[in-house]
Amino acid sequence: MNRHIEAFLEMLAAERGAARNTLLAYAADLGDFSAFAAARADTDEAETLRAYMAHLSTLGLAARSAARKLSALRQFHRFLLREGIRADDPTALLDSPRLPRSLPKYLSEAEVDALLAATDLRPPAQAVLMRAALEILYATGLRVSELLTLPRTALAGEGEMLMVRGKGGRERMVPLSAAARSAAVALVGARRTGRFLFAGRGEQALTRQGFALMLKQVALEAGIDPARVSPHVLRHSFASHMLARGADLRSLQLLLGHADIATTQIYTHVLAERLQRLVEAHHPLAVAPAKPE
Repeated sequence: MNRHIEAFLEMLAAERGAARNTLLAYAADLGDFSAFAAARADTDEAETLRAYMAHLSTLGLAARSAARKLSALRQFHRFLLREGIRADDPTALLDSPRLPRSLPKYLSEAEVDALLAATDLRPPAQAVLMRAALEILYATGLRVSELLTLPRTALAGEGEMLMVRGKGGRERMVPLSAAARSAAVALVGARRTGRFLFAGRGEQALTRQGFALMLKQVALEAGIDPARVSPHVLRHSFASHMLARGADLRSLQLLLGHADIATTQIYTHVLAERLQRLVEAHHPLAVAPAKPE
């Protein structure tokens, strides 16, 4: 099985442009199943798969983690089927773990303003970098990987739009606010060398870990619990605030780079809240009757 796993990972890298962390996660999940299956060599694979999912449950693995492992197994077996290595897909009849409904965590508009203001309290070099990073994240909803790999040339020309390379190598254009552009221009002026807009050591891009640490420090300066602040929380904040102010789901899907609008629909809680406020404000039966004098 291991040679087929290697071929599958090579396909993900070559055809889908999978990131290194994605490949490592697939390798770990498929390697875990391979070790489990090796002890059941005489068992039908469909039965082995059912036993493996039951095994994950007995280990107390969270439903979301089990669902991720099942997704890796399904994609792997579809690859085997497509390549003619197998004549069937034994994962087709497996039930997905029931996932709890979870709403995206996001900051209030006032908290985002506090974060932006708190960047000025950091040392000068870090202040200009974090100001640019937060302005761009909140203006565009970029993933942190997309932000940190922006080249310096991303601001070429008028700079009203950013060309972003997202998951699977897919490119999209996102508008850049005047405040975000101004902060990015200041960052370029502060550091005139390097390939990346957000440069780390030498010619390398700033690492996710390095950025996360600086973001936690800014959160502390802003008086916000650092556990509540992350690049993905800022992405959720962008999406939630856009919907609350009237954006539609299809436009938001394009801005976020979601391949499927079903992914964008996790933000419908914001639409529900907005509709509830509209009903309470405008429906005749929702208006409290005036008290008689």
